[in-house]
Amino acid sequence: MRIAIAICSVGRPEILRHTLRVLERQTTCPSDVLLVVCNESDLPDFDFEGCSLKISVRYSAKGLTRQRNAALDALKERSDFIFFMDDDYLPSKTALDAIQNVFRTNPDVVGITGKLLADGITHGGIDRPVAEEMLLAHERSEILGSAPSHGVAVASLYGCNMALRCAAIGDTRFDENLPLYGWQEDVDFSMRLPGKKLQSDRLVGVHLGTPLGRETSGVRLGYSQVVNVWYLWKKGSLRTSYGLRLVAKNVLANLIKSFGSEPWIDRKARAYGNWRGFADIGFGRAHPTRVQRFAVKSPKF
Repeated sequence: MRIAIAICSVGRPEILRHTLRVLERQTTCPSDVLLVVCNESDLPDFDFEGCSLKISVRYSAKGLTRQRNAALDALKERSDFIFFMDDDYLPSKTALDAIQNVFRTNPDVVGITGKLLADGITHGGIDRPVAEEMLLAHERSEILGSAPSHGVAVASLYGCNMALRCAAIGDTRFDENLPLYGWQEDVDFSMRLPGKKLQSDRLVGVHLGTPLGRETSGVRLGYSQVVNVWYLWKKGSLRTSYGLRLVAKNVLANLIKSFGSEPWIDRKARAYGNWRGFADIGFGRAHPTRVQRFAVKSPKF
């Protein structure tokens, strides 16, 4: 079974370097590790030739959906499974074993997402040493014997750790109308992927959620929080109930926390982007790609 790993990254070479070091611990070696970047400066200072991984590089236009499509085009024909990882996702050393086992024992499953020991995206990031200690503690418990593997059916996959059966992908691609960071591109793609998806408790990792380089414009992200959801709802790849909850959750958080924002989030800029999105929907001109016209840096409020 050929399992390829695809990592899309922009402007975070040091983060990428540490993640590659963690990948060298895998008990099953991936058939490929493909780094999809935009420029040579995105690549880490790393001994590609001397490491135990078979690493290749592909250059792509910037944007998570474009970069992930470049990975699909490069890997789909030479792999049985593709494991998409964020550049700041750290898998346990048995992650690829878990992917193999789930796909082997569940031939009807087309996609897997895993269990996160922690997700730093919700609270400003997790320090790497803390994440690595979490993984080591988990791995020690596995050695001592843990509960049998369980899989729970899910409607969509979480893009920071998302394994796909190549034979099921066909012509399905990430929607490049969702530019830059994407925002819900993983939900859209996996909802359109025909077949059963599982969340496995044996595919384990930690998502650092490192803020560096993730949010260059709060206005852009705030706009995407509203308009991407509206666009995907119209497209039919996102359920109404899920979309309403997601928009309400983010808009309320941005409004309430604007008065005492976390230092790593510009809540006022996000709130402005939210309302700009609502206005564009009202005027009939909303589209996810409009964020590309906005200033790169958020204005000061």
